[in-house]
Amino acid sequence: MYDARTDQLKRAIMDKGSAVVAFSGGVDSSTLAYLAHAALGNRAVAVTVKLLSFPQRELDNARQVAEEIGIRHRILEFNELNVPLITENTPERCYFCKKEILKMLAAVKDELGFNVIMEGSTASDTNAYRPGRKALSEAGDLVYSPFLEQGVTKEEVRGIARHAGLSVAEKPASPCLASRFPYGNALTKDSIRRVEEAENFLLDMGFTDLRVRDHQGMARIELYPFDFRELLLHREKILSYFKKIGFDYVTLDIEGFRSGSMDEVLWNRM
Repeated sequence: MYDARTDQLKRAIMDKGSAVVAFSGGVDSSTLAYLAHAALGNRAVAVTVKLLSFPQRELDNARQVAEEIGIRHRILEFNELNVPLITENTPERCYFCKKEILKMLAAVKDELGFNVIMEGSTASDTNAYRPGRKALSEAGDLVYSPFLEQGVTKEEVRGIARHAGLSVAEKPASPCLASRFPYGNALTKDSIRRVEEAENFLLDMGFTDLRVRDHQGMARIELYPFDFRELLLHREKILSYFKKIGFDYVTLDIEGFRSGSMDEVLWNRM
């Protein structure tokens, strides 16, 4: 099954001739980078845009995965807080951010004389609130989304990654840290840093799927319910660290981990 899917995707990618791959090091972009490298060789380059809200541990992971794949890898720095339409953190934040990122990727594409930007949206992504998709749509033929075009789901991407032996095949999704703040709460360098440090602390304790949401200085920890007991066993240690890095209050969300929980308020208004 996965051999046929992989061959189908490689052929579609090969038809583009050359590509800049938008590369975060997550399972979708890593699988795409693997396929692009297999299909295009040195006519494919992976480009990671390092935002302030892109965790350092994710950048380190992206470097490792690019080396594992063997694809050329570039890292571009981007301070998104210099763009007011992003800093204001409206529900359209991702749209404005994606527009800026595409400009940077397009500059690399033009510099190298490559044909397209490739990105890893899947057929499963159409069911979620993703304003960044609007920016991709507006880019027209500049951007190619092979998984979306071929109807490849997230689970199929993971299957291809497993079949290829990629280390990120089971890697949980890790949206940028801006997604940890309620819409309307302006983003700052200090608040982003605080969330990154808090999540790193919990990850280093051995928790995996998690979010630390920052409600103007109140930390709302999201974990799967089966992790609640373990978290509470370390209650004092967590409280001490979170308060040391600047949180005034620390709470556990008993609804548990769910990706995109900050978008729930949008659905409640509809």
